[in-house]
Amino acid sequence: TGSGGTVTQLTSKGTSVTLNKPSGRITMNNASLANGGSVEFSVNNSMFGTLDTVILTGKAWSSRYRIENTNSVTGAFYIRVTNVSGVSQSDPIEIDFAIIKGAGA
Repeated sequence: TGSGGTVTQLTSKGTSVTLNKPSGRITMNNASLANGGSVEFSVNNSMFGTLDTVILTGKAWSSRYRIENTNSVTGAFYIRVTNVSGVSQSDPIEIDFAIIKGAGA
């Protein structure tokens, strides 16, 4: 229960996901990501606006990856994941997010 939700990438680490909740957990696909490799995907979310901020937190295998928000537009934000482990990894990375609503002048 609560205001959050969950979604899982189905085909690859670059596959876009949709989760129209103010917070949630994204479980990434377990496709391989080479050492030093990056992948970016969009999170389509009708609750997200350009004045908003998204907070991202990695779970489980997060020490092997750098996770960052790279871009945002009304209705979507983008996440980039970079493998910093030193070897190729194939983890189903879990990323928690929370949207903080912004205010315009």
